[in-house]
Amino acid sequence: MGWMYLVLAGLAEIFYAVTMPKTEGFTKLAPSMFCIVFIAASMYLLSLATKTIPVGTAYAVWVGIGAVGTAIYGMMILGEDKSILRIACFALILLGIIGLKLVSPNTQQ
Repeated sequence: MGWMYLVLAGLAEIFYAVTMPKTEGFTKLAPSMFCIVFIAASMYLLSLATKTIPVGTAYAVWVGIGAVGTAIYGMMILGEDKSILRIACFALILLGIIGLKLVSPNTQQ
């Protein structure tokens, strides 16, 4: 369950990260509320994940999912730079996430 919570926490991080600019410094109510809900959900799910996954691993994977997912959104939706070097760097982050999953012990609560 810990890894499922961690993936969901990372997805929630993507949602709040891509919404944050729309809050205009948390001055727009609707996007601000959406952002706050997903920040809270992400933190809660991350805390659940750390019950069974070491905190260093959980945090690195959570940040990695958020960074890669937000970058993909930026490239696909916002027209951000799609250079091969930028994509290669994000691929390295993804490889790190996969590596952490592979080397992490299967712990149970």
